[in-house]
Amino acid sequence: MAGITGIGSGMDIDAMVGALVAAEKAPKEAQLTRLETATTTKISALGSLRTALSGFQTALKDLNDAKLFENRSAKSTNTDLLNATASKAAQSGTYSVKIEQLATGSKTATKALDSNFTAGGAGTLTVKVGDGEGTEVEISEGASLTQVRDALNSALKDSDVTANLLTDPSTGKTRLVMSSTNTGEGKDVSITASGGVTELAIDTANDATELASGVLERAQNAKFSIDGLALQSATNKVEGAIPDVTLNLVAVDKEKSVTVTVAQDRDGVTANIKKFVDAYNNLIKTTNSLTKVTKVGEDGQPLTGGLVGDSSVRSILSGIQNELTSAGGGDGVRMLADLGVTTQKDGKLAIDDAKLKFALEKNFDAVGGFFTGETGLMSRLNKRVDGFNQTGGILAQRVSGLEATNADIKAQREKLELRIESMSTRLYSQFNAMDTLVAQLSNTSSWLENTLSSLPGVVKKKQ
Repeated sequence: MAGITGIGSGMDIDAMVGALVAAEKAPKEAQLTRLETATTTKISALGSLRTALSGFQTALKDLNDAKLFENRSAKSTNTDLLNATASKAAQSGTYSVKIEQLATGSKTATKALDSNFTAGGAGTLTVKVGDGEGTEVEISEGASLTQVRDALNSALKDSDVTANLLTDPSTGKTRLVMSSTNTGEGKDVSITASGGVTELAIDTANDATELASGVLERAQNAKFSIDGLALQSATNKVEGAIPDVTLNLVAVDKEKSVTVTVAQDRDGVTANIKKFVDAYNNLIKTTNSLTKVTKVGEDGQPLTGGLVGDSSVRSILSGIQNELTSAGGGDGVRMLADLGVTTQKDGKLAIDDAKLKFALEKNFDAVGGFFTGETGLMSRLNKRVDGFNQTGGILAQRVSGLEATNADIKAQREKLELRIESMSTRLYSQFNAMDTLVAQLSNTSSWLENTLSSLPGVVKKKQ
C-alpha cells in the first residue's frame, strides 16, 4: 500500500511505516543471519575435517595390506640395458646379467620389380611367419603393387606383419618388403604365390638380391648370460630364466654386466609409510586451522575457526594419539619411534629416513606385523576414526542436523517476510485511515469557520 500518502495530514506515512517495520524486522533478521552464518561455517568445517579423515583412512588401508609386505622387487643397476620385475613368490638373490644380442623380427623382400608391375592374373598370396599358420590373401588380375600392399596390410592387421614398398631411384625398380615384429630365430616372413602373382613369392632360404627374393634381416633370438651361463630367448621379455622374475632386455652391451637384485619390496613399503605420515600431517594441519583463534589488532574481533572447542575434534585426535604412542608388534618393532617416525613440537610426524631404511633391512617382517592385521597399528587407528567418519557416523549426523537447521532458518525467513508484509499492510491501513479522518476534520473545521463568519451580526475580527 506504499505510494502517495499523508495528503490529508501532511505526515510522511511511508517513512513512519518503514521505520516501524524495520524496527520489528531487524532484530529477528540479524538473529537468523548470525545463526545461518554459524551453521554454514560449521558445515564447511566438518566437510574439511571429513575430507582430511578420508585421506587418512585411505593411507591406513593401503599400509594395512599384508600383500604389500609379501611383494618382491627386482632392481637393475642399469635400466638403460635391462629392467626387471618380480612376483611375490620370487626368492631373494643377486644375479649378474650380460646382454650380447637382442631378439629381433625379420625383414624379407621380393626380387626387384618394375614400378608399373601389375598382376598378370588373379592369384593367391599365402603369408607365413616361420612355420606358423599361413594367411591367404586374394589378389585380383591387374592389381598394382600399391593395391597388393594394401590388400596384404588389410589381411595381416592383427598379425604384427606389415607390407611396404621400397623403390631404388637409380633403377626405378620396386620391391615388396615384409616386416615383422615377431621376434625369435626361425620367425622369418615368407610368401608362397599361385596364379598370376608368382613373381611376388618370397623364399626365406636365401638372402635377398636384385634378381631373387629372400631375407634382408633375419629374425633372431636374444642372447644373454646370467652369472656366466649363456642363454637365449625368442623375445626380449625373458620369463623363467630366474624363477618368478621377468627380465626386460633393452639394449646390448657385451662389455658391461648388469646386477639384478631380488628382495622384499622395501621401496613400496617406504612409499606407503610416507603416505601415511603425510596424511596424518595433513589431518593435523586441517584440525589446527579449524580450531585456531587468531587475534586481529588490539581491539579487533578475533577470527575463529569453524570448530573451535569442538568435542569431536578433541575425541578424534585424542584417540589417534593414544594409538600412536601405544606399544604393539614385537621383534624389535614395537613403536613408530623404532622406525624413525617421531612426533614434532607442532604435533606433526617426521621420518628419519636412515633409521627407517635400517629397520626395513633388518626387521622387514616385523614391520609388516606392526602395521598390518586386526591388532596392527593401521587397524587400531582406523577403528578410532571410522565411527566418526563412516556413512551415517557422528560427523555425518552432525552435518545432517546442521542442514536441518539451515532449512529451518529458511522457513523462519519466509514466515518473517509474511509477518512483515502483513504488518506493513496493517500499518498503512491504520495510518491512511487516520490521514483520511484528519482530512475530514480539517474540511469540517473550514466549513464551520466559513458558515459562522457569514451569520448576521458577526463581525470579523480584523487581523
